[in-house]
Amino acid sequence: MGEIKWKFSKKAIQSIKYSDAFVNIWEGAVRSSKTVASIIRWLQFMEESPHTEFLMSGKTENTCYRNVIGGSMGILAIVGEHRARYIKSGEGGTRLEIKFVNKDPKTRHKKKWVTKVCYVIGANDEKAESKIRGMTIGGWYADEITLYPKSFVTQALNRMSLEGAKAFWTTNPDSPYHFIKTEYIDKAKEKGYRVFHFTLDDNPALPESYKENIKKAYSGLWYKRMILGLWVMADGVIYDGFNHDPIHAGGMVCAEPPCEILRYWIGVDYGNTNATVFLLIGEGEDGRAYILDEYYHVGGGETEMDRQKSPSQYAQDFWTWLQNHKDKDDNPIIPQAIFVDPSAKGFILELYKTLPKHIRRKILTAHNEVLLGIETVSNVISMDKLRVVARCKNTLRELASYCWDPAAQKRGVDVPLKENDHAMDALRYVIMGTRRVWLKDIVA
Repeated sequence: MGEIKWKFSKKAIQSIKYSDAFVNIWEGAVRSSKTVASIIRWLQFMEESPHTEFLMSGKTENTCYRNVIGGSMGILAIVGEHRARYIKSGEGGTRLEIKFVNKDPKTRHKKKWVTKVCYVIGANDEKAESKIRGMTIGGWYADEITLYPKSFVTQALNRMSLEGAKAFWTTNPDSPYHFIKTEYIDKAKEKGYRVFHFTLDDNPALPESYKENIKKAYSGLWYKRMILGLWVMADGVIYDGFNHDPIHAGGMVCAEPPCEILRYWIGVDYGNTNATVFLLIGEGEDGRAYILDEYYHVGGGETEMDRQKSPSQYAQDFWTWLQNHKDKDDNPIIPQAIFVDPSAKGFILELYKTLPKHIRRKILTAHNEVLLGIETVSNVISMDKLRVVARCKNTLRELASYCWDPAAQKRGVDVPLKENDHAMDALRYVIMGTRRVWLKDIVA
């Protein structure tokens, strides 16, 4: 392997040394060095294995690349690109090929190197299991294992039929009812699995200033999971850190922004019989996100105001609503981007027909990974980076009533109730699309 400068804690060294079970799990806080330690062990395992075909997985192929393969601490950097090659899709599927020194005494006099192949698979839904049927692998590396469906985990373990095959998993804590917790971590002793729990202090490379920044970015459920590394339930109001008091009383609600707004974004959640919401969000001179105004219409009512609208009517409403907003110089607002519900294909088409060219080119399909989006909005709230103008009454109502589904929790799944979530979705779309603006101290 190539040279790499890294400070390993005692916990990381132990995890590399003793991860010799059929299933080995690195779990705990974010940025705690568990992924780097697991990568080192994975490379060591492959180098020593007599087998040549392996499996690597992430929620998607791209997340697996970002978290494990690419980057300054990923496999390509550790091994060196002269010995490792990442092949995106193509014949045989996406894979990582790594050259190791041939240590087989029977053949090493004939060839110096042996190439080992890791097939890289995304495990984002139940259909993912079919991608690995028929495989026979000598080992499996899984990034963020709690994000996978149970069927994929079961199938991947079944594929590890070669002698000496082992699995190496990483994860942040989730629900205590999650099957990874109940069936693998809690039963590790009786099944002979290895589990290594990490905290922020297990990463000696992190400066104290960064640790403080990342601790401030989490509160409530996310603090317990991501910082303390606890497997706790999500229950109650999702954004319980939002303070509904006026800003003069230490809260997060204002009559008008107390500072100049530098630029603008719009989030759109589209509904047929459910509410359609447009949120205008600005970046204040103070570095905060301000929810400045809302459009909120629920179709299906009996009055003229509440009747269901067509996609073209909503598109016209959007353009009329946007034209009513001016910047500090009384010029029409041109948003940096318009993040639209990705499922609203008909509405997006009508927006393209209705909006002038200089506005419609701002339309973007929103990132719609719900839990990551909720976590990111929670980070922004925890860091005191969100304000809501008081006229956005529906947004404020939803912030106070957007809750976790308790029934889903008992199945080990974090799912919001499908109630009071329309403005929350529009907010999530904007915050996810602009997260580097608000969380630059903790987002790479």
